[in-house]
Amino acid sequence: MDNEITTIPAASITPMDLIVRAQHSNASIDQMQQLFDLQLRYEANEARKAYNDAMANFREKAPAIAKTRTGHNIKYAGLSESIEAIQPLLSQFGLSHQWKTRQDGNLITVECTVTHRMGHSESTSLSSSPDTSGSKNAIQAIGSTVSYLERYTLYAILGLSSRDMDDDGNGAGKKDDAPIITEAQASDLLTLIENVGADVAKFCVYWKIDAVKYLPAAKFASAVKMLEKKRGA
Repeated sequence: MDNEITTIPAASITPMDLIVRAQHSNASIDQMQQLFDLQLRYEANEARKAYNDAMANFREKAPAIAKTRTGHNIKYAGLSESIEAIQPLLSQFGLSHQWKTRQDGNLITVECTVTHRMGHSESTSLSSSPDTSGSKNAIQAIGSTVSYLERYTLYAILGLSSRDMDDDGNGAGKKDDAPIITEAQASDLLTLIENVGADVAKFCVYWKIDAVKYLPAAKFASAVKMLEKKRGA
């Protein structure tokens, strides 16, 4: 019959269903506005869940990036190689990334944002002074730091890690079995770094790690002692 109303199971009713019903029942402007606000919150929550699901899938399959470059007497994974290794996987799960850079006096800040195709995005940022090592001019010093911070922020927000590559390839795929610090210890270190005015990126370079959470457990006490010494300096 034409007047027959299709019943929608309560569990599957969305805010948009309620909006349609409200339109048919001549709801007030205030009621419609409340429903539209509810729809926006619903869409934002669905986008957040989709982002978290995509990131979980990405991190499960993300490769460890080979350290193919050498600088400051350490081996590291280059930014271009890192992007090349992960871009297909990011696209597969509907993720994309971008950076924003700003400079305040002698402090350069790079913010990395990862966005899901449904619209939800999350960001992380790191700051450092220009890299004046070697014979770099002012522009090269800024460019070096920006590239460095782009790499570290990308690794941080995506949960990436890098690995050493043996010259003969026999070690490919192997990871360092040395135990790393716990999440609580990593959190304590990040707090201490902030409290003493240290630089996260420089801390990671000093200890030859890609992120604070990868600090070997055996070096935790030494790292704390070094930071505390900076506090007293």
